[in-house]
Amino acid sequence: MIFATRALLPQGWADNVRLGIAEGRIASVETGAEAGAGDARVDTLLPALSNLHSHSFQRAMAGMTEYRAAGRESFWTWRELMYRFLDRLTPEQVEAIAAMVFLEMQEAGYAAVGEFHYVHHRPGGAPYDDIAELSTRIFAAAGATGIGLTHLPVLYSYGGAGKKPLAGGQLRFGNDVDRFGALVQAARAAARGLPADTRVGVAPHSLRATAPDDLAAALPLAAGGPVHIHIAEQPQEVADISGWLGARPVEWLLNNTSVGPGWCAIHATHMTAEETAGLARSGAVAGLCPITEANLGDGPFNGPGWLAAGGAFGIGSDSNIRISLVEELRTLEYSQRLRDVERNVMVTGPGSVGTALYTGAAAGGARAMGREAGAIATGDWADLVAIDSTHPTLCALNEAQLLDGLVFAAPDGLITDLWSAGRHAVRGGRHIARDRVVPAYRHAVKELVGGL
Repeated sequence: MIFATRALLPQGWADNVRLGIAEGRIASVETGAEAGAGDARVDTLLPALSNLHSHSFQRAMAGMTEYRAAGRESFWTWRELMYRFLDRLTPEQVEAIAAMVFLEMQEAGYAAVGEFHYVHHRPGGAPYDDIAELSTRIFAAAGATGIGLTHLPVLYSYGGAGKKPLAGGQLRFGNDVDRFGALVQAARAAARGLPADTRVGVAPHSLRATAPDDLAAALPLAAGGPVHIHIAEQPQEVADISGWLGARPVEWLLNNTSVGPGWCAIHATHMTAEETAGLARSGAVAGLCPITEANLGDGPFNGPGWLAAGGAFGIGSDSNIRISLVEELRTLEYSQRLRDVERNVMVTGPGSVGTALYTGAAAGGARAMGREAGAIATGDWADLVAIDSTHPTLCALNEAQLLDGLVFAAPDGLITDLWSAGRHAVRGGRHIARDRVVPAYRHAVKELVGGL
């Protein structure tokens, strides 16, 4: 049982809320209740968000790519360092880094993660004896931290548009469709040992890293689970795909695939107005990663056009250079303000921007993950986060302003408790596995970066 002084329910704020949790799901919601002996007591209870897009291993690169080299810096020069980094990464380091990342996500308020997992093989591309070796390392990290996991094995067959051959660091990603199918099945088998809220979907990396025939053959492997794809992140990508396939990436996707509610379009940054409206109406979720998109110089998402077409969105931490739920949301809004020279953009009609951002990302993120969550409702997974509204940043705000204060004014550290499908992983602001996970991470990255 959890007793909250206040909680954000689907119908709005309620006082003195008592929740029952059974088998990881919310079994009962009582308002105007009294706390029971042994209840976990919190101040303000919210539905916890899902982090819908993560490459966990990139966390260990944070701070290493902020030096300007000769010539123009871009996503593509950042990628070159990432490939060099991959040449050294071991399975043990993959596990230790992922556990640290998942812990940080939970302490930041994320109950679940969509791990867009594309490192499958040894350096040079030779497979491990177990094709799902590195997926099982992600599973071990999820098990150690208790985070909810939607695992997304990535199909990455080519080095660029037009079926360019893989090279360098890309060789660790590479699979043809048959071997990818074997990988997905092995990952699903290995995931059976994880909690019941675990999902395994598929992720064609991008149109530039696959091809129309491979994509058509790979999509059935989703078997009703989530499909995530990078799309239209960079202008060069748009130009390359247009030159190869005769259509812009989102345009091609809409015209040639069954893109719909089970899909998550990661970034979707460089779209025309027609593409924006069409993708939104398809039911696909826009997977936005504002901190990473700003760090890589990708450009801003078309938020007003997306919302006007009824589009759903969620947020992810992508490169994990900074893991902060509230900063992702505020960066999303601020990117719109800077582009449009306007305030309070990511809301349709009058209303609280913080509430629209938070509740929109909660619902959209859960949908993209194939996860029954995103609200404090009976039957949903108990993905819950508690914050301290007596903190100086929030103490003067009324309930209508509380999420505005959280999103736009609050520092990190207001999270007191977090449950991932009922697993009480963060207590008193601290993850229960921190003392085990942090030393292992420090050891792993010290080995990894030595001589890089």
